[in-house]
Amino acid sequence: MASLVSSDSSNTLATRPVKEIYPVSRLVREARVALEGSFQLIWVEGEISNLAMPGSGHVYFTLKDEAAQVRCAMFKTRSRNVRFTPKNGMQVLLRVRVTLYEGRGEFQLVVEHMQEAGSGALQHAYEALKHRLGEEGLFDQAHKKSLPSLPEKIGIISSPDGAAVHDILTVLNRRFPAAHVILYPVAVQGGDSAKQIANAINLANTRQECDVLIVSRGGGSLEDLWSFNDEKVARAIFACAIPVISAVGHEVDFTIADFVADVRAPTPSAAAEIAVPDAVAWLAKIQSHSRRLHLLMAHRIQNERRHLNYLQQRLPQPHVTINQQMQKLKQLQQQLKRNCLHILNSKRQRLDYWSIRLKHPQQKIAVQHYKVATLAGRLQQSIEQKLKAEQAQHKDLKQRLQLKVPLPVIHYQQTILKQLQQQLAMTMQQRFTQYKANLSQQMSTLAAVSPLKTLERGYSITTLVDSGRVLHRADDVKANQNINVRLGKGQLVCEIKEVKND
Repeated sequence: MASLVSSDSSNTLATRPVKEIYPVSRLVREARVALEGSFQLIWVEGEISNLAMPGSGHVYFTLKDEAAQVRCAMFKTRSRNVRFTPKNGMQVLLRVRVTLYEGRGEFQLVVEHMQEAGSGALQHAYEALKHRLGEEGLFDQAHKKSLPSLPEKIGIISSPDGAAVHDILTVLNRRFPAAHVILYPVAVQGGDSAKQIANAINLANTRQECDVLIVSRGGGSLEDLWSFNDEKVARAIFACAIPVISAVGHEVDFTIADFVADVRAPTPSAAAEIAVPDAVAWLAKIQSHSRRLHLLMAHRIQNERRHLNYLQQRLPQPHVTINQQMQKLKQLQQQLKRNCLHILNSKRQRLDYWSIRLKHPQQKIAVQHYKVATLAGRLQQSIEQKLKAEQAQHKDLKQRLQLKVPLPVIHYQQTILKQLQQQLAMTMQQRFTQYKANLSQQMSTLAAVSPLKTLERGYSITTLVDSGRVLHRADDVKANQNINVRLGKGQLVCEIKEVKND
């Protein structure tokens, strides 16, 4: 049989057996896996075109340069962190994942981060410094210091006009108003801001006046935060002996200061939350400890009282003897009190008697003052003698009881007896002072109603010279009789010229 052979080599290849046939979906999927495995996160720079921003929050655009272009997609979870509005024709720097869109089999970039292209050099410098300081060990956890549980003074290194300081002070006033704040004012962006921040950290470290230090500023672009990516600031934080909290920018912002600091806070407000405890929770803890301490003290007092009762029950005889002596002492005290009251009442009666017969109040008052002083001396002497007698009797009883009563109980009863003696002396002194004050008041009252006081107010007493009888009416005297007129000071001897009966 004749055969037809074609001279076309392609027909020859087509006649070869096929080992495996790939579906399109499998081919695209394996290509995507191979492509993503060949590239990690990379940085790419270019110009935005064909920008689309639908209501879903995703961003779709084309990134191009002079020679090529590639489709890009940035999903909602990442696009909301972009701090500017992308526009067509804008130069941007992207951190992307290389992938393949299976639906269309197209090569594309999935954008993780977007920033304006002007900050690309800064980003490279940031990564280089971060790698070098990390190699030196400035970020190692072993160098991190613990924050104090209850700081008294908190230092803040930030701009005094920035919102970060206001946020920190607001949170501190709410959570722990007792904390004292020391502000180290610096510029947080600009030419010499990094130098000011480093100098402020060194100054705080030299003064050692703070328990914790917060280095902070509000959010901004990479250029705005660049002062906190400076090597001088990083080394100042690392050398600081005070625990440092870094709170620079927003939660998505990371600076070199964040990696070197002992604690990184996502925001300035969060730094204040970390730096101080909650005063309400702290006070609740103190009150709990206080209640527990009161319970322990009450339990201890109850145990000691039971032990005291047990000891008292073991010593019945000394207790009875001491009670008898105490009863006798109370009787003597009452007797002494009655005697003193009797003496004072007697003296008061005599005073009242002499007050009625008093003709010259000033002289009588002086005499009574002298008598009161004499009686006070005698009363004091009597009290002292009585106390000495009681003390001597107590001493004798003490010597007799020392052979029968254990010394601790005797010492205890002696202390009680001494207190009672002091109380007796104080009571007598108070009574004497009270009676003396009453006597002075009565003498003052007597002096106030004395006829001499009446004379001093302009009145006079008229008596007959012959008989000394006091004149009450005009017809009690006749013409040519002599009368004596007693005034407040001095006397007048007058002769009656005429008597008028009105």
